[in-house]
Amino acid sequence: MMKRNLMGRGLLIAALLVVGLAVAGPANAIVFNITSDHCTGTCGTPPFGTVTVTQNGTTVDVDVHLFTGILFAKTGSVDFQAFKFNATGVVLGDITVNQNAVGQTLAADAGAFNGDGTGNFGFGIICTTCGNGGSDAFGTDIIFHVASAVIADITAANNLGNIFVADILGLNGNTGPVDVTGPTIPEPATMLLLGSGLVGLALVNRKRLVKTA
Repeated sequence: MMKRNLMGRGLLIAALLVVGLAVAGPANAIVFNITSDHCTGTCGTPPFGTVTVTQNGTTVDVDVHLFTGILFAKTGSVDFQAFKFNATGVVLGDITVNQNAVGQTLAADAGAFNGDGTGNFGFGIICTTCGNGGSDAFGTDIIFHVASAVIADITAANNLGNIFVADILGLNGNTGPVDVTGPTIPEPATMLLLGSGLVGLALVNRKRLVKTA
């Protein structure tokens, strides 16, 4: 009977270790919902899209995705940037942008951006070839990469509590800024804490088994 109990506990420990290690593995992406609407007359019903931020070695990858029918615009209310963000310890040359807006050119931009009450931002992604307003609006994802950075460098809230701002053409035809104010899935630290707790529980049980034997 003692051997069976020991075997059962051993299997439980092994299972906890496997689960703990799986949960504590690289949880290196954070997804944000774009929900806060600053458009005059609103831009429709939020959420309008997502911003996925992923740690990829020493580079942070950012994918800005708008939901079906919503497009990136170019208006003065967002300083003529399609997307705005802040970045600590980053210079313009650290940022590279994927060219996936058909027929248009996207580029990283820097400046003192504070359009339409969404707070201060130092960086943006601009469509250099797009006409103003919704004349050349596009719906493909904005994807860019920040070298020599970590996620925390580009996800701190600005002076008004906003993390990111996008300029959109909503389903209702209105344009203007919409922003992100917080994450929508657990941060990596939370996942690591959960995994560490499971591993710790397994180690405690293992010590008890050694003493019993």
